Amino acid sequence: MPDAQYDLQTRWWNLEAKMAERFGKKPDMEAILFLVGIQEFGEIRDKFSKEQKQDLMHVAVCSLFSQSGYYELERVDEEGWPHFRQVQALPVMDRIEQENFMKDHILLYFEKTGF
Repeated sequence: MPDAQYDLQTRWWNLEAKMAERFGKKPDMEAILFLVGIQEFGEIRDKFSKEQKQDLMHVAVCSLFSQSGYYELERVDEEGWPHFRQVQALPVMDRIEQENFMKDHILLYFEKTGF
């Protein structure tokens, strides 16, 4: 495994371990995106509809990729939902590269938020 990939995987395992410690179980990618979405939406509710959960994950992806200039926050609507616009195309990647790209952005996000 190349050093950069090894480093990414090690940092990812560390994040998973921290989250498992905090939440009582190891989260999958979907759960992590859901958490980022809630963080960015800024409101914790007892229950989100299936559509709202999808929206939260979309907010998470846009927020994560805005760190690298792929998206930017356009506005926040009257219900508090952030809306983004894509400012540059994402690179073409295979499934593994996409997963690592996402992991890298998630790690950056949690480093910035001090988790």
